[in-house]
Amino acid sequence: MPEPTPDAQAPQGVPEPQNEPATEADLGPAGLAAPKAPEGAPLKAASAAPGSPAEATAEREPHRSAAPLVAAGIFASRLLGLVRERALAHFFGLGPHADVLRVAFRAPNLLQNLLGEGTVSAAFIPVYSRLLADGREEDAGRFAGAILGLLVALSAVLVLLGMALARPLMAVLAPGWIGDAARVAAGELPIDRFALSVEAIYLTFPMTGVLVLSAWALGVLNSHRRFFLPYVAPVLWNVAIIGALVLAGLLVREEAASPIAWMTALLKAALVGALVGGVLQFGVQLPLVFRVTRGFRLSLSTRVEGVREAVRAFGPVVAGRGVYQLSAYFDIFLGGFLAAGAIAALSAAQVLYILPISLFGMSVAASELPELSRISRAQLDAFLDRVTASLRQILFLIIPTIVGYLVFGPLVVGALYHTGSFGDDDVALVALVLGAYALGLGATTTARLLQNAFFALGETKTPARIAVWRVAASAAVGAGLMLVLDRVPVGAVPLVGVVGSPLRLGAVGLALGSVVGAWVELARLTAALRRHEPAFRLPTGAALRMLGLAVASSVPAAGLWALLPSLPVWLLALLVVGLYGAAYLGGATLLGLDEGEAWAGRFLRRFRR
Repeated sequence: MPEPTPDAQAPQGVPEPQNEPATEADLGPAGLAAPKAPEGAPLKAASAAPGSPAEATAEREPHRSAAPLVAAGIFASRLLGLVRERALAHFFGLGPHADVLRVAFRAPNLLQNLLGEGTVSAAFIPVYSRLLADGREEDAGRFAGAILGLLVALSAVLVLLGMALARPLMAVLAPGWIGDAARVAAGELPIDRFALSVEAIYLTFPMTGVLVLSAWALGVLNSHRRFFLPYVAPVLWNVAIIGALVLAGLLVREEAASPIAWMTALLKAALVGALVGGVLQFGVQLPLVFRVTRGFRLSLSTRVEGVREAVRAFGPVVAGRGVYQLSAYFDIFLGGFLAAGAIAALSAAQVLYILPISLFGMSVAASELPELSRISRAQLDAFLDRVTASLRQILFLIIPTIVGYLVFGPLVVGALYHTGSFGDDDVALVALVLGAYALGLGATTTARLLQNAFFALGETKTPARIAVWRVAASAAVGAGLMLVLDRVPVGAVPLVGVVGSPLRLGAVGLALGSVVGAWVELARLTAALRRHEPAFRLPTGAALRMLGLAVASSVPAAGLWALLPSLPVWLLALLVVGLYGAAYLGGATLLGLDEGEAWAGRFLRRFRR
């Protein structure tokens, strides 16, 4: 579901959430991009021009990461996102209404993924930041106005086109739903998912168009090193959806002719809330955008300095993201043939999967890479050192998350989702999908930072080419495993299975496909960077030490879980996960891991100011 797409990165083969600082927003540099290096030549970091008017504090202390500040904004947004997901789980469970809601949010993802954060990062931010660094704020303002005008025009055309083609679009995305009307008449399904999803698209396409403009605002503010507001703005999107659900739940229940009619009314209320929330998310950023920009003038001119350069950079990024989006649509296509609830299970697991990527991966990427792009050409060793240090920062928190999801997955999923219509079998399936995704979590976050390192060096084509390999691997492996595992009921899985459940494991197969794709991408990105810079190495030794510490820390927490099984699931999850986290951080302190001290120190510095 939505937040800015997000783009830390959603698991490939699965449609990413649309509005959350999500997961496929290639958070590129908010600094200078160097000219592209010739094929095979060493990549060179961009040199910073003097006189940058960027935020004073960040300019005085360029070596200090803003990652905690970004993480704080994302955390607030994600926290409300979890509340939103619990509300949706309470009302819809993993039933057909949940499938419709997820597909309705994913259908217009092409628009946001092609024109959202990832494209803004690679095409808009480098040009805009260079103009700022040269002290040409008036020119930067005119450039920002021209890009906004072009985005408004292009988004409007694509939104209207998507609404006009809603029925054929759904026929392509979910052909397995075309026969729902006959199945409803035969009493096999409670609702016509195809017809309802077509109605839903009329609301989600305009919402996505507004979120594209929100990505532009994020790009402007990131370039000025104003990180918190754009990453906390999706709180309003979540609040709008939650408010719409609560209001509809209070007003419509008594008037609804049946429980199915009530759930349909709730679904439409959530979609209206999402549209309103998108407008609020964009609108709350505008006052600060106008305050930090000078010479802003809305236009459609391609003659404004920098516009044509941005459009040229736009092509390779759109190509790469277009490949990812085809994979996401392919997943919806496959999911439509699986047992009911598969698409909803994928989306529910993805919410937890993307949470650490957004908090830890995106926060480092968004704050470190602007500084990477400012390292001079004579300091390439410093560039590689900073990339490695950023990777260690990310892995320090990602690795215990992987172990936590694998060991405590049912407990975490139950604490978030086990309510109302979301039963034990739903929890079991989502926990299994989450466990599958967790196997690729380290590869996904590491690959995201390496992609952004290429962007910081002015190289956009290499990540786009490698994206094709990732998507191909995800699709091939996921499709094969999906067909095999969709024959297996959830009840067949020892310990977590619920006997007699109609849910099946096809969604787990799609998740495993995304894991294979993530590791393929990481391997190829690492090889590509080492071809240019042989000195680059992944911090494998540090990662193994962190993994050993995480596994050891899970033992006392698992023991506590076994001793207190009768506690309410939310309380038990709080105690178990809290003990696990405390054991990991305590062990890191005893072992003298620098990354733990670095994260804590940066948070403390931020809050002392």
